[in-house]
Amino acid sequence: MFQTLPKIELHTHLEGCAPPTFIQQLAVEKNIDITKIFAADGGYAFENFDHFLQVYEAACTTLETPEDFRRLTFAVLEETAKHGVVYMETFVSPDFCGGGDLVAWRDYVAAMEDAATEAETRFGITLRGIVTGIRHFGHENCIPAAKCAADTFGSFITGYGMAGGEMVGRPADYTRSFDIARDAGMPLTCHAGEWGGASMVAETIKHLKVARIGHGIGAIDDPALVQHIAETGIVLEVCPGSNVVLNAVSGWDAHPIVKLRDAGVKVTVSTDDPPFFNTTMTHEYEMLSKTFGWTQADFDDVTETALNAAFCDDQTRQRVAARLG
Repeated sequence: MFQTLPKIELHTHLEGCAPPTFIQQLAVEKNIDITKIFAADGGYAFENFDHFLQVYEAACTTLETPEDFRRLTFAVLEETAKHGVVYMETFVSPDFCGGGDLVAWRDYVAAMEDAATEAETRFGITLRGIVTGIRHFGHENCIPAAKCAADTFGSFITGYGMAGGEMVGRPADYTRSFDIARDAGMPLTCHAGEWGGASMVAETIKHLKVARIGHGIGAIDDPALVQHIAETGIVLEVCPGSNVVLNAVSGWDAHPIVKLRDAGVKVTVSTDDPPFFNTTMTHEYEMLSKTFGWTQADFDDVTETALNAAFCDDQTRQRVAARLG
């Protein structure tokens, strides 16, 4: 029922969307031994969030060249389109694409954009990239990432944000990189409130002045903050399945997405790193329907929210809207 429903996804990580078989194939081609990151069934194996980051970064060691990222982008879009996604935004980091070197970064971006163009023609899915600084690499390391973002801001790279270990530093430590992106006219997002609670969300909004928050579920513990988010129209990129698998919440029935939405907060639904969390957009929709009784009207509402919150130009937005019917 839900697989063919047209969907918009705003919160994914390109490398985190890589099918395990894709990473395994690259590892074989490059003679890189990362067998320890896979479970007996072939999926990714990790025990908690910190271990997840380690496994994620180990998988990224197989992604070395622009051609690797071209292949990755195409493989991800082919898989994502099977679940009705017609527009997708994905986080990409210069740290994994040339180590923050601007000249190299441009080559990686060109390769990803080339694959995205081909995938749109073949599968009817549009991709846009949001450059991210990696929080646990330190605030100084986010500055070259922001400079790379500003340099390639345009039709394909359309935003800047920050991902990684949320408990490293405080939002105010990272203002410089966000200022660089903002000065270039880039829309902004940032992961917050998956682990850091309501205070981390509040500080992120105050100091980084973002239009969207990745996850943001910790805000539910502060009614005044929830009201502020609702009144200012800040959009939460919610990834329920990810939160459940990583134990950010105790289970689907404990997830605050409905309480946030009922309070007037604009929420969207995404998969984050789908093969890591054994999920798809189809599965997310199925579980929201099963757990909270969401209907077509609810899904239409979050899709419209996502369309309006997307970091793309109006021409792209209109093209995507036409696919939604």
